[in-house]
Amino acid sequence: MLTINQPVDDFQLPSTDGKTFTLSEALGKHLVIYFYPKDNTPGCTTEGQNFRDNYTAFTDLNCEIFGVSRDSIKSHKNFKEKMNFPFELLSDSDEQICKMFDVIKMKNMYGKQVRGIERSTFVIDAEGILRKEWRGVKVPGHIETVLAFVKTL
Repeated sequence: MLTINQPVDDFQLPSTDGKTFTLSEALGKHLVIYFYPKDNTPGCTTEGQNFRDNYTAFTDLNCEIFGVSRDSIKSHKNFKEKMNFPFELLSDSDEQICKMFDVIKMKNMYGKQVRGIERSTFVIDAEGILRKEWRGVKVPGHIETVLAFVKTL
C-alpha cells in the first residue's frame, strides 16, 4: 500500500515514446500520474484533454504528467496522437502498477459489476515521495485542483 509522505517503490511500464518508463529515472521532477479506465472513452478523453490544455502550466512548475491504463501501447499511441497529448501514456496491461496504487475496483457499468480502474491521480515529488492522491475522481475541475496542489511543492 502507498502512504502519503512515504517513498513510492520503483516501477517500470512501457511508454508511448517507445521506451520503458522507470520511476527512479524520472525523479528530479514532480510527477502527476493519473490512472484512467480506457482510451477513447468520453470521461478519459476529457480528462486527458484537460491535462493537455494545462500541460505548460505543469511543466513550468518542474512537473511531468503520465497517464496510465490497462490499454495496449498500440491503443495508447492512437489515443495520444488523436488527442495531441504532449505527455506519455503508460501501459499496465498486467495490472501490476494498478495493484500497487490500489486503483482496481469493482464498478457498476450498465447495471453489471465489472472490474476496472477507478479514476485516480497521484502526485510524486522530485525525490520520489508520494505527496497527494485523489481517488474516485470526477473530471470537472480536477486538473485545476491538481495544478493548485503542485504549486505548493
